[in-house]
Amino acid sequence: MTNKEIVLEFIDKVFNAWDLTDCDKYMRPDYRQHSPEVKDGRDGFKEFAEGFFKGKPHMHVFKIAEDGDMVFVFFKCTFGANPDMTAKVCDIYRLEDGMLAEHWDVLQSINPDDPCASGNGHF
Repeated sequence: MTNKEIVLEFIDKVFNAWDLTDCDKYMRPDYRQHSPEVKDGRDGFKEFAEGFFKGKPHMHVFKIAEDGDMVFVFFKCTFGANPDMTAKVCDIYRLEDGMLAEHWDVLQSINPDDPCASGNGHF
């Protein structure tokens, strides 16, 4: 399985299914986190995800790219618990031995109905 396939499976099985059962399969015990609201390690991620999943998020991946041990995922995140809330996100993962080892993200809350000045749309 490629690093890109591992990340896509992680998004599907964990984030879109709201299921932390297989976290240990995807994440290294020493998982490093660079999002300011999430603690390091599997337990730090699980603590964050339990609260995040209450919003019933769904990630629709638009683009994914792999460069060596790095995977870049650009997606739209919607929330079933709050349909007015939408974000565009770029998650960046570093993988080691087939597992997520490190994470960064860039996100922007948006109203998808608001036009972009360029006319190109958000996605």
